[in-house]
Amino acid sequence: MKIQHITLLAITLTALISCENTQEKNVVTSDHSTENKTINSTQTYINPLDIDYTYMVYNSSRNKSYRSGADPAVIEFKGEYYMFVTRSFGYWHSTDLVNWKFIKPQQWFFEGSNAPTAFNYKDSLVYFAGDPAGYGSILYTDDPKKGLWTPTASISNNIQDSELFIDDDGKSYLYWGSSNLHPIRVKMLNKDDRFLETGVRKELINLVEEKHGWERFGENNFHLTLKEGYMEGASMTKHKAKYYLQYAAPGTQFNVYADGVYIGDSPLGPFTYMKNNPMSFKPGGFTNGAGHGITVKQTNGQYWHFATMALASNAQWERRLCMFPTYFDEDGLMYSNTSYGDYPRFGPNHPTKAGEHNGWMLLSYKGKVTVSSSLKQIMKFTSNDDEVKVEELPKKINAEGQLTANVLTDENPKTFWVAEANDDKQWITIELLNEGTVHALQLNYHDHESGIYTRVEGLQHQFTIETSEDGTNWKTVVDRSQSTIDAPNAYLVLDKPVKAKFVRYNNIKVPGNNFAMSEIRVFGLGLGEVPSEVANFKINREKDRRDASFSWDAVEGAQGYNIRWGIAPDKLYQSWQVYDTNTHFMRCLDSDTPYYFTIEAYNENGISDQTEIIFVE
Repeated sequence: MKIQHITLLAITLTALISCENTQEKNVVTSDHSTENKTINSTQTYINPLDIDYTYMVYNSSRNKSYRSGADPAVIEFKGEYYMFVTRSFGYWHSTDLVNWKFIKPQQWFFEGSNAPTAFNYKDSLVYFAGDPAGYGSILYTDDPKKGLWTPTASISNNIQDSELFIDDDGKSYLYWGSSNLHPIRVKMLNKDDRFLETGVRKELINLVEEKHGWERFGENNFHLTLKEGYMEGASMTKHKAKYYLQYAAPGTQFNVYADGVYIGDSPLGPFTYMKNNPMSFKPGGFTNGAGHGITVKQTNGQYWHFATMALASNAQWERRLCMFPTYFDEDGLMYSNTSYGDYPRFGPNHPTKAGEHNGWMLLSYKGKVTVSSSLKQIMKFTSNDDEVKVEELPKKINAEGQLTANVLTDENPKTFWVAEANDDKQWITIELLNEGTVHALQLNYHDHESGIYTRVEGLQHQFTIETSEDGTNWKTVVDRSQSTIDAPNAYLVLDKPVKAKFVRYNNIKVPGNNFAMSEIRVFGLGLGEVPSEVANFKINREKDRRDASFSWDAVEGAQGYNIRWGIAPDKLYQSWQVYDTNTHFMRCLDSDTPYYFTIEAYNENGISDQTEIIFVE
């Protein structure tokens, strides 16, 4: 193994970044649109996206009640945006890619759409497909905002996990496939004759797990018995006369769920594997996964990749949505910026940094939590046979006689706390490890025996949030006591940042039978020092070249570390964020590709300089 060091100019995020992020009022309407909007304000957003996810119907026979959002198909139509999501009994509309309003269509598939596809044809018609049974008519409309759709007079088969693509010349293509055995296929359709097949069919691409480590099945690309990953979720983007065929692997329930790309000169191929794959990848941090998505072009020319994140607590198919800025470099390689991908990010209206991490850090990690009551605290995860394993944690009481619930600040969405009642007597208090300036919060509610099994309108999350510097004197910073908003992953940006050591959530009422929470995340900037640069960063590429092990010296005061890598010093497009460790093992590399690596430390105060880049053959 050959190792070479290359100097890299590091970038340190500072508190100045927060000054750039002037925010609007924190009061929002029931459609997630902001009131009293300041035209020149810079939006922020966070992953998972803050929308009113639908409760799923397809596990209701097993009395499993949970929300999910997956397999997004997002299009721009006449300057506005529409997002179609698996089995949601409708779709969402937005003017800015941040605030989304649900539309209940007048005609739709009885069980909701499954792995939907949508296409904007020259701002004249929107075409849509996604019958859960895998066959059905392609729908169309010239007014998706109205929700009135017309079916074509033909029946299409094999449209599960499909992608409808209409080229500039009007020729139409349907890509499909969802299998750990069969490839992604394409067939041509006649748009002008009821989307009947023309007789042209081709097999295009399949997984090559023996070369591409990230395509291997399982959490962290490892499974004891099943070696073949699932290839699914085809999507097509045309950019500068090149065709970028995107696909998801290895499985929607895993942290390594990602989207890769093959590039061709024609919608029918042949296609060549893109060397910097995967294009969209978020294996570490609080919420994982960035696969089975779609790339949409904003009206200003910026591309965005919407994708699926794994939650997989109540079921393997419990999922959320994410959005990352996407680019094409000078060599025509497609990539997304997923670094610190579940921290606050500049919104699409930022003139130069849209989608980038905005510099607000996590203040709440390992904060000491006390609660009003505790029915149970759970560590829950799904096994590879879709069985849920549950470990109930014992109740703990601190020295002051208060119930504790530190599962709410552990950066693990599969641990959660359940209150004894869903009423206004319930509260959660977090004592931050260090005082900081609070800019925003994210509330991640959990569905524990909620008793809801389909799309229900009128659900509401009602609460207030207070902060304190001393734990005695409190100030209300968020008031949703009368809210009509349904926000299972609520993102709350304060009107003005506040200095705080304590944060308290006061419940009033949330949807479902139980009040349960998996994580309260507090973002801002600490008052201490940014971690020093990591020392003694070592990489060992294993005999199986798809695998690599890492070690480094622990940095005093660091919460965690972010490993970055890529196929060139200026193409470090991948990252893996870890907490509380100074070792790491990954199985996601391509066996025949040399890589460049660097690492940085982070805490509530900011991010360190990156180490010198290390080249590994």
